[in-house]
Amino acid sequence: MSNDQAQPPPQSSATEFDGTNDKYRDAETSAARMWQLIQDALAADEADRISDETARLLMTAAVKLYARKTDGEARTFRPLKGDYDEVVTPTEALTATTEVLRALRLGPMEFGLWARRKPEDYHLTSEPSAREE
Repeated sequence: MSNDQAQPPPQSSATEFDGTNDKYRDAETSAARMWQLIQDALAADEADRISDETARLLMTAAVKLYARKTDGEARTFRPLKGDYDEVVTPTEALTATTEVLRALRLGPMEFGLWARRKPEDYHLTSEPSAREE
């Protein structure tokens, strides 16, 4: 074949997927939009303008999606943005976690029994832990 002849376009692999026909693609753009709207409301000290029901729907959807992705796909990934506490503070995380446990009538004992012990999968550390020394 000479260089003058047209080459056929490369075949796309089955693993390549651009999502253009995916009915769940809107989840990606909606999540990014919700993130920005909520950040704007928090920065303007206007969280009260977003209803409790909206917060409930978002929290419930996030918990169910995260659980399905981790348990269903047998993997763990960092559930929060950021590397440590620069996006979600410990107080914010514990407030939300406490209320989720309370809503399900669960306590620290049940939490302790179900807690995953794999933080090394998503925490970045540069120093050896005290156990490794």
